[in-house]
Amino acid sequence: MGILDYRTAGESHGQALIVLIEGLPAGLTLDLDFINGELARRQGGYGRGGRMKIERDAVNILSGIRNGVTIGSPLAVQIVNKDWRIDSAGAVNRPRPGHADLAGSLKWLTQDCRETLERASARETTGRVAAGAIARCLLREFAIETVGFVRRIGEVEAQVRTPVDPAKLRADRDRNEAYTPDPLAAEAMIAAIRKAKEDKDTLGGVVEVQVHGVVPGVGSCFRWQDKLDARIAYAVMSIQAFKAVAIGDGFAVGEKPGSEVHDAIYFDPAQRDTASVGFVRQTNRLGGLEGGMTDGMPVIVRGVMKPIATLLKGMDSVNLITKQPERSDYERSDVCAVPAASVVAENVVAFEVARAFLEKFGGDTLNEVRAAHAHYLSELRKL
Repeated sequence: MGILDYRTAGESHGQALIVLIEGLPAGLTLDLDFINGELARRQGGYGRGGRMKIERDAVNILSGIRNGVTIGSPLAVQIVNKDWRIDSAGAVNRPRPGHADLAGSLKWLTQDCRETLERASARETTGRVAAGAIARCLLREFAIETVGFVRRIGEVEAQVRTPVDPAKLRADRDRNEAYTPDPLAAEAMIAAIRKAKEDKDTLGGVVEVQVHGVVPGVGSCFRWQDKLDARIAYAVMSIQAFKAVAIGDGFAVGEKPGSEVHDAIYFDPAQRDTASVGFVRQTNRLGGLEGGMTDGMPVIVRGVMKPIATLLKGMDSVNLITKQPERSDYERSDVCAVPAASVVAENVVAFEVARAFLEKFGGDTLNEVRAAHAHYLSELRKL
């Protein structure tokens, strides 16, 4: 079996988005309702623009499965764009500050930002959500659950008690359009987004992803390329408009002494059958990752999303043809995409965990993966 990996192709207003996934074991049943449900969640959330009222995202798996079960060959996944108009879409000559417009136009030696923005668009994350949701079908076979939610929008921060059962966290999150488990914060977040829309402005925020049930030792400290925290950070940072990533308490650990940062280790034989195999912590300030490897605690990741670069009122820019000062162009966009971004982050983190998981327990078939995982747990519990 090869390394689990994926690539995406497609433009925002092209015919379709394509995802090619390689390295999944044969014998894995894909839950299409779950996968399409994640795509629907990505389209939702308060603050989304008109594009999401047009699209009805759903996967069409072209290869790699038989009767809904993987056969070990690459999965080719298609997600059709209803708003297909790339050839007729107008030129964009006034780059938007904060977007890829200007940097891309200079890179590819053009005065038209259209080609850059078509690929740089966050529409590309549809494919990444599909890939992550497919990877989560694998993780769920091993009782590994991923949940993402909104921690902050603008100045409004959610109060989320940890640790929390992932099922409860998910249920609380799904009760509101802000995708946050704090109902009071949800009301304030929605009000802040509404105010930003009235001001023809945009809002960013912070999302959090938790992965529960991963056994210790996934990832590695031997090569820097294999450190799971670094790989997760890379994946989250690659999401459009993300500008910072933190594992566990993140930046806050630089402000405290070690005694208030590191998670003391205890042994509880009653928890031998959990992911921790009995080596437990009363805190999880390092986010379940030590030395680039999981330590049995939930993996905790946060990402910071800047406000969307497309403002209704525009910003000062320059016409690339005339070189004269003008307001930036407007492309149909969102006021706030932080709730949707929490779905993207949830799924890209899950894919990285699944990739590292298969590196440790991989086999050509799901049964081989199960056997390797069970053997490892058996050996762990002998320690």
